[in-house]
Amino acid sequence: TKREPLEFRIKAGTRDGQRIRLAGKGNAGMNGGPAGDLFLIIKAGTQPVFSRNGDDIYVTVPVTMTEAALGTKIDVPTIDTHNGGGRTQLKIPPGTQAGQKLRLREKGVQSAAREGTRGDQIVEVKVVVPKVQDERSKEILRELAKLNPEDPREELFKDL
Repeated sequence: TKREPLEFRIKAGTRDGQRIRLAGKGNAGMNGGPAGDLFLIIKAGTQPVFSRNGDDIYVTVPVTMTEAALGTKIDVPTIDTHNGGGRTQLKIPPGTQAGQKLRLREKGVQSAAREGTRGDQIVEVKVVVPKVQDERSKEILRELAKLNPEDPREELFKDL
C-alpha cells in the first residue's frame, strides 16, 4: 500500500454523481500485472442562489408588483464570474405573473457531453407584494383596484 498525490482534470459541466476513470491508478495488479483503474465519484456542492438540472441553471428572482405589471429591465445573477461580475440584464415583460419562467439562452452550465454548448438559465419570477402602511399608498392601490376590476378567481367558479 502506498499513497501518492494525483492531479486530474474535471471537465466544465461535470455533474453530481458522475464517475471519472483514472486508468492505471488503482490497486496493483495480481502477480505483477498492470495496476487497475481508480474511479472518482463527483460530489458537487450546493449553492444558495442557484440550482441545477442537467445543463440548465435555475434561479428565483424577486420583482416588485409595479415592475411585474409595467415591465422593466433588472439585473439577475449568473454563474459567470467573468465579464461583469456574475450578472446580466433581463427584460421583464409587462404583465409578468408570479411563477412565470423567463429564459436566458446559453447562460447555464457548459456541457461536458457536447463541447462548445451551454445550457440555459431559467429565471423564475417571484412577485413581492408591498407592505402598505401609509394612507396615501392605500388610497392609490384602492384607485388601481377600481380601474382594474378583473377577478383572478373567476375561472375557478366558471363550471360550478
